[in-house]
Amino acid sequence: MNQTINVDQLNSALTSLRTLRSSVSHVFETLSNGLRADHGEDGKDKFLSELQELLNNVNINVRDLEQTVNSLPIPTAPFNLGNTTFLSQDTTQDRQALYTQLVNSYKWTDKIHEYSSFAYTLLNQNSLKRSNINSATKRRGKMQSNHNVAPLQVDNVINNIGRSYNDMKITISRPFASNAVVQINLSHVLKAVVAFKGLLMEWVMVKGYGETLDLWTESRHNVFRKVTENAHAAMLHFYSPMIPELAVRSFMTWLHSYVNLFSDPCKRCGCHLHHTSMLPPAWRDFRSLEPFHDECKQ
Repeated sequence: MNQTINVDQLNSALTSLRTLRSSVSHVFETLSNGLRADHGEDGKDKFLSELQELLNNVNINVRDLEQTVNSLPIPTAPFNLGNTTFLSQDTTQDRQALYTQLVNSYKWTDKIHEYSSFAYTLLNQNSLKRSNINSATKRRGKMQSNHNVAPLQVDNVINNIGRSYNDMKITISRPFASNAVVQINLSHVLKAVVAFKGLLMEWVMVKGYGETLDLWTESRHNVFRKVTENAHAAMLHFYSPMIPELAVRSFMTWLHSYVNLFSDPCKRCGCHLHHTSMLPPAWRDFRSLEPFHDECKQ
């Protein structure tokens, strides 16, 4: 069809048709009952008045149906209903609503196609690469060099960062071959462990100061599970294969800002504990390092 029929208009027309049929049924029901005892002594006049009112309702419903039908577009070609034409032959009550559900499914599918086309256009306009290197060969070589940094160079970078903070103790170990696992004790606030591959950070886990630290077990406290989630976001934010030393230093500076996790209030609401989650401000802005609740950071 060249013109599409609005389903809401079609439903309105069907509703007007049902209303008309109901009013006509009332007329015939009144005629079949005739004069009743409740009409009283002037039964004939009351009966005619009641019948006249019912006929007026029929006329009003006929006009409403005509107006609704006239608003529907006229199809220029016959409807191609396919196998849905057989739905009208099924008299089971619970299957008579299948056609409405089918129409809603078609509308939902059309919206999916429309939104996916918009998403395809937007994604083509934005590059999702985490590296600024365009050449696959150059990128592969650069990534490989960052992964295969000598352990002594990794130790020097991390130790230089550790010497910048008096309240953050950094310990380096290598339980998995040559790749470093860095344990961080931030004052008496929290502990963190960061797994490296060369100079690239690959995993972070944050726990409370009194908890046992490992790479895989989450903290039993909600606040440190939230800090771990934010630390993964920070690790991806500061990711820079071209300047890995700067990425590590930026992440450590961001992590050090949690030294006041339980003392600094949220910069937006001014509260230490959020009224909904009852957690301290566990988010730190990547630029200003200011504390925010997750609910207040937008």
